[in-house]
Amino acid sequence: MNAMVIFGLLAILMLTGMPISISLGLTVLTFLFTMTQVPLESVALKLFTGIEKFEIMAIPFFILAGNFLTHGGVAKRMINFATSMVGHWYGGLGLAGVVACALFAAVSGSSPATVVAIGSILLPAMVKAGFPNKFGAGVISTSGALGILIPPSIVMVMYSVATNTSVGALFMAGVIPGLLLAATLGGVTWYRAKKFDYPRQPKASWGERFIAFRKSAWGLFLIVVVMGGIYSGMFTPTEAAAMSAVYAFVVAVFIYKDMGLKDVPKVLLNSANMSAMLLYIITNAVLFSFIMTNENIPQALADWMLGNGLGVITFLLAVNIILLLAGNFMEPSSIVLIFAPILFPVAMKLGIDPVHFGIIMVVNMEVGMCHPPVGLNLYVASGITKMGITELTVAVWPWLLSMLVFLGFVTYLPAMSIWLPKTLGMM
Repeated sequence: MNAMVIFGLLAILMLTGMPISISLGLTVLTFLFTMTQVPLESVALKLFTGIEKFEIMAIPFFILAGNFLTHGGVAKRMINFATSMVGHWYGGLGLAGVVACALFAAVSGSSPATVVAIGSILLPAMVKAGFPNKFGAGVISTSGALGILIPPSIVMVMYSVATNTSVGALFMAGVIPGLLLAATLGGVTWYRAKKFDYPRQPKASWGERFIAFRKSAWGLFLIVVVMGGIYSGMFTPTEAAAMSAVYAFVVAVFIYKDMGLKDVPKVLLNSANMSAMLLYIITNAVLFSFIMTNENIPQALADWMLGNGLGVITFLLAVNIILLLAGNFMEPSSIVLIFAPILFPVAMKLGIDPVHFGIIMVVNMEVGMCHPPVGLNLYVASGITKMGITELTVAVWPWLLSMLVFLGFVTYLPAMSIWLPKTLGMM
């Protein structure tokens, strides 16, 4: 009964158009003051201990690094390198977009940042080269979602905060699914380009490829800094985030010089705004999670499922449906922070690996970012392409369908997620 009241109140507040963070906060306060006897002192203590986590510091640092890279010319050089490698294949510029999104995702940690950085440069170039606008929009909208699966990923940090799962293990678990999803999206791009005989770029010589690689090497080296540093044990994921922010600043301002020192305060302010918004959501989500646990809702759900003989297959199918539906109305960070504390205890009782469950949630978030009505990537792509959301929805469906099939594989083949971190001794 209490669970229905909590979710009913949250749904009503969100339907009024209220921001998710405010909706969460008001739901928690209403429940605390009217329907429970929990001492407010324990709530305050939980709030303090819930956000006093070292991992949370990674979020503003990754946001800052992503903003420096978005404004600092890194994306342009990555696109040139990707085009030199695959531009001569069918749908060459589209394939270059997938590769560039995968590379940029591996240094920015954010999907909207990837769509903006790659899309704003590549989409006009694709239209100029003779590609239909909707083809380019479909490629970039979906490939941009790689930003939350290929590590480092802000959403993975959120999941770690919500469930106390190792960030390092999650990052490594995202590598193979991320590369496989990039290959899947690339395959759809190649097939459709071949089917409709879209233009191809002249084949670049190895000399031209080397020059393009050398120009993009400073940006690409950030992947080595972050992932190599975490895997080698040189620094924690949070320290890697701080390193990436400093490195991105140096590359953007002093090496590529596409950004002047006068632009730095603006980037810092944008990053602070984004960080404050996410941290406010985290704060309210911590209280929401506390109320859920206090009312025994996750445990009751787990007992009900086990009592009715519902196993792992049924539970994971239900999780995918719930998260895909949530993706219709909420952005990824909110979904993870609200649903992870509820679904995670059930997953643990059923013996599902916490890292594998995290990757399932992240892939669901990716799909959610690419479908209406609240797909973040669709809105970002709409701003770049000047296409309506309905038109964009039609444009992305072939790639979106392949992502749903991929979600099925990730869900029921845990080895895809946990093989690498286990091999590296991180689990």
